[in-house]
This record gives sequence, structure tokens and C-alpha cells, in this order.
Amino acid sequence: MAAKHARADLEPATDRQSEHVSAAARDSSVVAGAGTGSAAGGENLDFLLDIPLEITIELGRTRMMINDLLKLGQGSIIELAKQAGDTLDILANNRLIAKGDVVVVNKKYAIRLTEVVSPVERVEKLG
Repeated sequence: MAAKHARADLEPATDRQSEHVSAAARDSSVVAGAGTGSAAGGENLDFLLDIPLEITIELGRTRMMINDLLKLGQGSIIELAKQAGDTLDILANNRLIAKGDVVVVNKKYAIRLTEVVSPVERVEKLG
């Protein structure tokens, strides 16, 4: 990439070259300022990092007829599709981001992550 920038400085810039150089400069300023808030792009990233997400830990699912749902009462048992001991799904805004096991920490339930979906896989699932 540096060779392209040097060549653009030595030769008269065409419209296409100047667009490429300015786009590269914008991209590098976003990367340089990421997480610091010092560059304009970094401020945008900091803004995105403050957006709240709904995190759901899913124990299991099942399907039920309305008639059966109406018969439920205190003490009723609903069987789930997952087997005992299976990992739980961890969802962010209803998208799978990880799997984990239930643990107890300070008398509260918690989840120990056993698998994390890679960022590349998460982005691919968006499209």
C-alpha cells in the first residue's frame, strides 16, 4: 500500500488516484483512532460501543399446541428439546454469539463460555 501512495506523490494525480489516496487516508485514520476517541473515526466507534444489546441465555425450546399451553398450571413440566448437559446458547439481539455451561459464582448463576462464534462468522450471518 505504501508503494501506491509513493507513486501517487511522484506522478501527477488523476482523479482515480486522488480518490484512492483520500479513501486510504480516511481508512487509516479510523484504524489509528479506534478505541481512543482521538480521531473522528474513533469517536464514531466509541459511539457504537455504547449501544446496549439484549443478551439472552437460552436453556432450550419446545413447540406446544395452544390447548396444551392453556392447561399449564403450577407444577406443570415443560420438556425442552435440549439434552441435560448440553451447552447453552448465548444470543446478542437474537443472534448466536457463543455457547457455554452453567456455573455458580457467589451464589448466582453464571455462564462459562466454551465456544465463541468468530467475528467473521457473525458478520457472514448478517448478510
